[in-house]
Amino acid sequence: MKTLIKFFVILLLINYSCSKNDTDAIIIDNETSSENDSERNLKARQSLKPIGTGVMMQAFYWDVPAGGTWWEKVESKVQSWSDAGIDAIWLPPVSKAQNGAFSMGYDPFDYYDFGQYDQMGSVETRFGSKTELESLVSKAHNAKLSVIADIVINHNSGGSLEDNPYTGTPYYTDFNPKSGKFLRSNSDFHPNANCNSDSGVFGGFPDLSHCQPYVQDWLWKRSNSVAKYYKNVMGFDGWRFDYVKGFAPWVVREWKNAVGGFSVGEYWDGNAGTLDWWSGEAQVSAFDFACYYRMRDAFQGNNLNRLNDDMLWKRNSSKAVTFVANHDTDEIYNGKLLAYAYILTHEGYPTIFYRDYEEWLSKTKLKNLIWIHNNLAGGSTSILHVDNDEYVARRNGHNNSGLVVYINNSNSWKERWIETNWSNTRIKDYTGNSNWQPVTQGGKWVKIQAPPKSYTVWSPK
Repeated sequence: MKTLIKFFVILLLINYSCSKNDTDAIIIDNETSSENDSERNLKARQSLKPIGTGVMMQAFYWDVPAGGTWWEKVESKVQSWSDAGIDAIWLPPVSKAQNGAFSMGYDPFDYYDFGQYDQMGSVETRFGSKTELESLVSKAHNAKLSVIADIVINHNSGGSLEDNPYTGTPYYTDFNPKSGKFLRSNSDFHPNANCNSDSGVFGGFPDLSHCQPYVQDWLWKRSNSVAKYYKNVMGFDGWRFDYVKGFAPWVVREWKNAVGGFSVGEYWDGNAGTLDWWSGEAQVSAFDFACYYRMRDAFQGNNLNRLNDDMLWKRNSSKAVTFVANHDTDEIYNGKLLAYAYILTHEGYPTIFYRDYEEWLSKTKLKNLIWIHNNLAGGSTSILHVDNDEYVARRNGHNNSGLVVYINNSNSWKERWIETNWSNTRIKDYTGNSNWQPVTQGGKWVKIQAPPKSYTVWSPK
């Protein structure tokens, strides 16, 4: 009898100790990070290209085909991308979201469901299964590519309705994902007993409260936090943080400090000073929206003088991730290839949009510009000439000879004398858009040319 009573007491104590703070402590979970996982991912990372030395590929677009085939499609391309000079791929949010098999992932529900649990109307995500994702990450690593995870931690979606003592009205804040990890309730969202709000709410979604220790624990602190699970178990090498205007910069900084890896934030603002402030506070890179909007004004507005304006890469090139289009915004239609010629010859870490590379623009020309970026585009930048129709800039070289880029947005051929860094040197256009091979004078001056609505890139032959 005493033994039976003791047994029931133990059961009672176990049940009592099962708060949401340590739910996973008694869940038998074969997916938790293991020494084998960590060793495998560590070994893979040792052979990766140094991120930022090449070009990032945004490996998706809005509403890629549903049906669970996207991971397989991307896997089929990673080796060719690596061969072309790509050093990292950025994937869409990989976990199960409220809209299940139809979601692009930006309405996250279960951060640990990568397409293996039957919830939200499907087992697989829109992109595929967990097994297919793991295969893609492995194939990318074999191709020496880093894999960047899109992290959505401002808001959640798909919770059940529950009473909310902080507002007096019920709201969809009861999250009980089938993974059994990171259960959430009203106290984990705004408002709560500790914080009423943060810097931004996205639509009507429950706004995750990063001031709560429980939320911090599950996002980046504990051993099987989202950050550490994604890095150590799933093999991700870096992070793209979605909608960082919605929460304070210290959140990104703490995540990065906990797990490392390349990090870039989507601070959607065209002011270069604001982007510089945010990247400094978060201590990570930022997408250079200032550059994006100045290029839009330059090429869509037919006024290349706008390329003289302030951009993040001009303030802090080591923190600037430049782009011409992404899944949210694609406003540069006229002269889009010229815009790529701009970011792939200038400072910053350039990104190529999947559809531009695979569908819409000349893959041959983009591959040529990637080669130019990786082999010639080094050192500081000197702007040599700019007006409505013409833009000429010089990269001054760093462990390479540098280059001169000539962008011509007019309807006729243009020629211009410019000062190079090379004396008595034969140079050529590495794009093939001009057949000239002039020799620079002793004073380093030379005449170069560019075709209408096109560009040339010059360097020693």
